[in-house]
Amino acid sequence: MREDLKIRLEQFKERYSADAAVQGRIGKPPVEFIGREIFELAVAALLQGENLLLCGGKATGKNILSDNLAWLFARPIYNVSFHVNTDSSTLIGTDTFVDGEVRLRHGPISQAALYGGFCILDEINMAKNDAVAVLHSVLDYRRLIDVPGYECIPMHPATRFIATMNYGYAGTRELNEALVSRFTVIRMPTLEEGQMHQLLRADVPGASEENIDRCIGLFLDLNEKAINGEVSTHPVDMRGMIAALRMMTDGMNPKDAITINITNKCFDEYEYQLVQDVVMTRFG
Repeated sequence: MREDLKIRLEQFKERYSADAAVQGRIGKPPVEFIGREIFELAVAALLQGENLLLCGGKATGKNILSDNLAWLFARPIYNVSFHVNTDSSTLIGTDTFVDGEVRLRHGPISQAALYGGFCILDEINMAKNDAVAVLHSVLDYRRLIDVPGYECIPMHPATRFIATMNYGYAGTRELNEALVSRFTVIRMPTLEEGQMHQLLRADVPGASEENIDRCIGLFLDLNEKAINGEVSTHPVDMRGMIAALRMMTDGMNPKDAITINITNKCFDEYEYQLVQDVVMTRFG
């Protein structure tokens, strides 16, 4: 990382030390993000007080980058995974009884606001209108949460939001212009072969070079077929590939490990046969 960024980062951490109550939410990620240029862009934007939107396809390291940024800035991390039932109360909090009084049980966004946390908004393009309305006020110049029945919660100056989104998944939709304008957008490039090797070696240190190379080759083959529209993105699954590699390392037959973690994720019979044929070229 550039020297000027390192100096500014240290100044940030000295200015905003994390509260002792949330130290347990600060943890080193198990995998280091690979990609210096993207990493420096993200750090520079966060130091300027911007919030990030990381967009890209599968296996581009969006969540790994988010976790590494929170660790680098020494901030507590709060995760929100958007789905059809995520609403404003999920994000802000709900009423609860404490000592006979109604109090607010803080949700992830209000906790991030109070403690200067990094809030990861995963799959933000699945957010409903109710949830998006909450994000508008916390992401713009107001930087506060107005909770009905309670006082406003101002944002801690160290609070940042990092949103992630994939393209074309079921249940996703276009983000509205007002929401996108509140983010600095970083397009995540597809991992290159060398980066995949580093990732798999870090995740499964006991794996053989042969199995790592075969898994990378299979992933690239399937990704190419997905780009060409021959198969869906279901089998293009880096998490599944890592799980398969771990099972191979534990002694499972490689073909069986790939079958249960990759091939069996294709529920269409025609696609299943196509993927099985591709697998056989690498693990036959």
